[in-house]
Amino acid sequence: MSSNITANWSYPTSVKLGRGRITELADACKSLGIKKPLLVTDRGLASMAITKTALDILEDAGLGRAIFADVDPNPNEKNLDAGVKAFKDGGHDGVVAFGGGSGLDLGKCVAFMAGQTRPVWDFEDIGDWWTRASLEGIAPIVAVPTTAGTGSEVGRASVITNSETHVKKIIFHPKFLPGVVISDPELTVGMPKIITAGTGMDAFAHCLEAYSSPFYHPMSAGIALEGMRLVKEFLPRAYREGTDLEARANMMSAAAMGAVAFQKGLGAIHALSHPIGAVYNTHHGMTNAVVMPAVLRFNRKAIEEKIGRAAAYLGISGGFDGFYDYVLKLRSELGVPETLSAMGIAPDRIDELSAMAIEDPSAGGNPVAMTLENTKTLFKDCF
Repeated sequence: MSSNITANWSYPTSVKLGRGRITELADACKSLGIKKPLLVTDRGLASMAITKTALDILEDAGLGRAIFADVDPNPNEKNLDAGVKAFKDGGHDGVVAFGGGSGLDLGKCVAFMAGQTRPVWDFEDIGDWWTRASLEGIAPIVAVPTTAGTGSEVGRASVITNSETHVKKIIFHPKFLPGVVISDPELTVGMPKIITAGTGMDAFAHCLEAYSSPFYHPMSAGIALEGMRLVKEFLPRAYREGTDLEARANMMSAAAMGAVAFQKGLGAIHALSHPIGAVYNTHHGMTNAVVMPAVLRFNRKAIEEKIGRAAAYLGISGGFDGFYDYVLKLRSELGVPETLSAMGIAPDRIDELSAMAIEDPSAGGNPVAMTLENTKTLFKDCF
């Protein structure tokens, strides 16, 4: 396969994958009827060359030049309120969500909340709460990922942290799914190694947990399996050689696949890492990677046979044990801390974190039912 991977997909939305395709950004906006987009990204990306290029493309096409970048690494409702205000004050009619998970999640939520009268917490991913939303108020979204991990560009939800309770909430609506995605691997070339590793392991965690979840969704399971294979083949390459465009393009595919697959459910990896990220502000993907081996041990009885099948597909011998050893090896190759202690976290708030973990929506998809007691034991095992 050459490094010039190019594709147009309509599943799960319109995805334009390939190097240099950021040049199609203005056309993507116009195809959705956007005349005055607001580009939403995070502070770190605001001054970078790839962001300036995107703004130039919009401006040259007569779509204005507007950016909102007041976004925290774990976006909260204050960032959201400020973004909605910028959207309304600027008279915008659509959002270009640009960046990693934080920029994409907040951008999607700004487009959604711009036309709502209820508080954002009323649309948490519980039952049919999403039906409370005013449909005509939701602005169209073009998503441009600059990392390869969260897959938020093809997701129907955003994770927003409540700044008062420090709890991460999943806000859901089918219209969160962007109308057009531009996946240009050249935008991910500048990712530092630690971010390449963390986001890549996030994609792997999404695929692994979706595949392992007990819910019935064979389409998602198939996507998750191939997503894991792409990570196995291409994440070490992208990590070693950041300019490897073939590896970068395949990691963008794996990230999108993880997010499509986790409609089938997530599990304890995410249930643990959400509270840790909310309380300690750690990198989400890296936190997933740190707790992954402990969760595999915790779930072993329920997933041993399933993981054996995955190992065979991935070309790993030794069934579950072989797969487990592969995960340890991959982590050490990518410089992932071995434990939460090595990540700089003290084990003094396990009770609080465990209580948050069993309340997390991801907990319901874990193959072994999570209780307060076994979750405390699992947390201790991560230190």
